[in-house]
Amino acid sequence: MLSAYRLYPALALALLAAGSIWLERLTRAPEMDAGPSPRSVPDFIASDARITGYGKDGTIRYVLLADQLTHHPQRDVTDLDRPRLEILSENARRMTITSRSGEVSSQGEQVDFRGEVVAVRDAVPGQDSLHFASEQLTVWPDDSRAASSSPVKLRQGLTTADALGLRANNLFGTLDLIGQVHTIIPRRQGKTK
Repeated sequence: MLSAYRLYPALALALLAAGSIWLERLTRAPEMDAGPSPRSVPDFIASDARITGYGKDGTIRYVLLADQLTHHPQRDVTDLDRPRLEILSENARRMTITSRSGEVSSQGEQVDFRGEVVAVRDAVPGQDSLHFASEQLTVWPDDSRAASSSPVKLRQGLTTADALGLRANNLFGTLDLIGQVHTIIPRRQGKTK
């Protein structure tokens, strides 16, 4: 009889736990099954957007344009439709980068271009403009750096280069072509003495 007396508190606790579970399930809000998940809902969308970046001296360093800009707060990234990035270097040389889509990182320090990426750096006296094409390009506008892990094509005048990727400093001023590099550099056609 003494052993049954000791089981009463354990039985009371088991009944109390079962009652708590039943009560919690009874009062739980019904699951919502309508609409997209909150993870995919943007907090703002802008059409014909323009973002301007300034240097420490107050001069314009770059301008980012997009047909549509969509910010996703859950991932803290901004998607871009038809982005166009215009970067001005210290010597007022302009580089323009375009693509089908893109993404700006949470702090805005990195822009990823995707789909039909084309970049053109303006010509200077004595040099032709530089043309770049790839399916992907990552740009760090404040650092004047770029990188691609997709096949790239470069052309400057009659000189061409193909590679499996690239790293660039000074925004295509200094290039490291990566993997299976193939270049064509025509002979200079000049006067011989």
